[in-house]
Formats: sequence, structure tokens, C-alpha cells
Amino acid sequence: MIDWINNVSVVTAFGIVTLVFVTVCWLGIVAFRPVVKSLAERQPGLNETVGDFLQYFGVIYGLLLGLLAVAAYQNLSEVEKTVGDEAAALGALYRDVSAYPEPARSEVQALIRDYTRYVIDETWPLQQEGIVPAGGVVKAARMFERLSAFEPQSKSQEALHQETLRQFNTFFHYRRERLHSVTFSIPPVLWYTVAIGALVNMFLMWLFDLRIGIHLLLGSVLSFFLATMLTLILLLDQPFRGAVKVSPDAYELVYDQLMKN
Repeated sequence: MIDWINNVSVVTAFGIVTLVFVTVCWLGIVAFRPVVKSLAERQPGLNETVGDFLQYFGVIYGLLLGLLAVAAYQNLSEVEKTVGDEAAALGALYRDVSAYPEPARSEVQALIRDYTRYVIDETWPLQQEGIVPAGGVVKAARMFERLSAFEPQSKSQEALHQETLRQFNTFFHYRRERLHSVTFSIPPVLWYTVAIGALVNMFLMWLFDLRIGIHLLLGSVLSFFLATMLTLILLLDQPFRGAVKVSPDAYELVYDQLMKN
């Protein structure tokens, strides 16, 4: 993963990557022209041969980029859903606890509010740096300890308490899934394959024997689109980092609507 891309805007990221790819393509075309000219003299139909190879390679490489783009987008969508589910479970837990008698109601609700503010104010900045926050473990444990200490005094309270504990387990499940997603990214071996494929793609473009203007134009178009695809995958790769990331808006909404005093 190229870390600098997490610190710039979407437009800047696309601009830098596309500029690098187009520049490398142009430099390669200019540098390889003497070699290609000598090859063309010894190999009739060089352009047709290279075109066939580029077409075959483009299908395989395009499938790889397409699958990576879909996988990265699906992962981002799943993390967004997990975050929304955790926030919804927190809201449901807060609502269930509101039916508890005092002082248990105020104590547990205060712990839930404290946890929610911690996620918004402290957890999210750490996640955006690729760091798995550890403070939420203690806060969630305090919530569970206080809930476990509550002793129902009637059948209705017992049913309510069982539902509250179930809701807490649901919240904790989504919390674990969110933390697991903080460090998720496409494996390095796949990035190595993508990088090698981009170089092969460039090399095949350099081997065409064309007029310099047409060669530069076609190389620019191909390099531009290739850079666009790679930038898209990079921006979607880590769901909590970069310009395209999951936000804490779901927690903000739950806090403002249910928990704010």
C-alpha cells in the first residue's frame, strides 16, 4: 500500500498517479524508438504481433484489475454496513436500558454514552492512521460488568434483561468485526503482481512501430486509464484511511438522537 495516497484528496491522488504513468510511458516510447526501429526492419508485421500479445495480456490483466476493484469496493461496503450495525446495536442497547430501574439505568446509559463519544472522538482518528484502538475494550467490559450485576426483580425485568444482554452481544460482535477491518488491505503479493503487470503493459506499448505523435497519444490514453484503475483500487483498499473512507456519522446520529442530554 502506498501510504502517501491516504494523505491527499481524490483529485490529487488521481492527478499524481496518472501523471507518473503517462510520463513513464512517454519516456519509454522515446527511449525505445531506436531499438524498435531496428526490430521492425528484421521482423515484418511487428505491430500486428505486438498487438496480439497486448490484446491477450490486456484480457488477463484487465480481469485482475476488475476483480481487485470489485473486492475493494465490496469490502468498503461491508465495513460501512458493519459500522452502521454497531451504531444501531448501541442505540437499541441504550433504548433497552432506558426501561431499567434507577440507579442501574443512569449508570449503564452513562457508560454507553461514554463509549460512543470515545468511538467518535478517539477511536476514529486512530483508525484513520491504521491503528487498532485498545481503549474500547475496557469501556465495553465496564458496560458488561454493570449489566451482569443487575438483578431482575420481576418477570418483566428478567425478560428485559435477557433482551438487553442479547443486544449487548450483538453490539460486541459488530465491534470486533469493525476492529478486524482496521488493518485490512489487499495482500502485498497481489500488489506485486499488479505492478509487474503494469510494467509489462508499458513495455508492450513501447514496442509498437508508429509515428511519434500517434504513439505518444495512444500510450497516453492507455496509461491514463491504467493509472485511473490503480488509483481507484488504492483509494478503496483500506476502508478507514484516505479520502474515500468510512466515517463515524452513524455513531454521531445515534448519539445526537438518543444519548445527548
